[in-house]
Amino acid sequence: MVVLTIIIDFFTSINGIFYVLAYLVGGIPFGFLYGKIFGGINILKVGSGSIGATNVLRALKEKKPEIAKKVAFLTILSDALKGILVLLFAKSMGLTYEAQWMIAFLAVIGHCFSPFLKFEGGKGVATSVGVIGVFLPLEAILGLIVWFLIGKFFKISSLASLFGVLFGVGISFILHPDIPYIHTHTPLVLITIVIFYKHIPNIVRLIQKKEQRVI
Repeated sequence: MVVLTIIIDFFTSINGIFYVLAYLVGGIPFGFLYGKIFGGINILKVGSGSIGATNVLRALKEKKPEIAKKVAFLTILSDALKGILVLLFAKSMGLTYEAQWMIAFLAVIGHCFSPFLKFEGGKGVATSVGVIGVFLPLEAILGLIVWFLIGKFFKISSLASLFGVLFGVGISFILHPDIPYIHTHTPLVLITIVIFYKHIPNIVRLIQKKEQRVI
């Protein structure tokens, strides 16, 4: 009974409500929805089965190439914004920075393990860049620059994503050795671990030199 009371109190507190909200909003599978809306495609059954922009691009290129890049960009934007909007709402409600970082992490978890797709999802890169950019915009921008350069040169989306995230998070240890307000890099490290975990099949294909060139 005591445990049940604690659980109820937690999830009815403002922090608990925002944690659930972050996970649910983060879990909105925009790539899956856009694939259905704009192409009548179930992208879970195309390519890597991911709901990310790269797989949206791959799926729509076959059926509607004229809109493929636009829808892929819309997917990136939507996946980034869903984490940002929940964070900005939390900020406006006066939640602590510790709570805000937890919200950021849970938005990424929601995207990667969506409750609307039987806990499957995307790779978490766009959502991660969005939420990290709220706290550390310079790191997010530098990570995007590396992502763009690697993608432009190698034409491999997963490689660009992994290097971009690794550089953005890595450079934070130099630019912000003491993360403002929370004084720890733990949320950034956890987000990186989740992203690399979701990219394990891509990493295996990269090692085997079988990863497809998309971008």
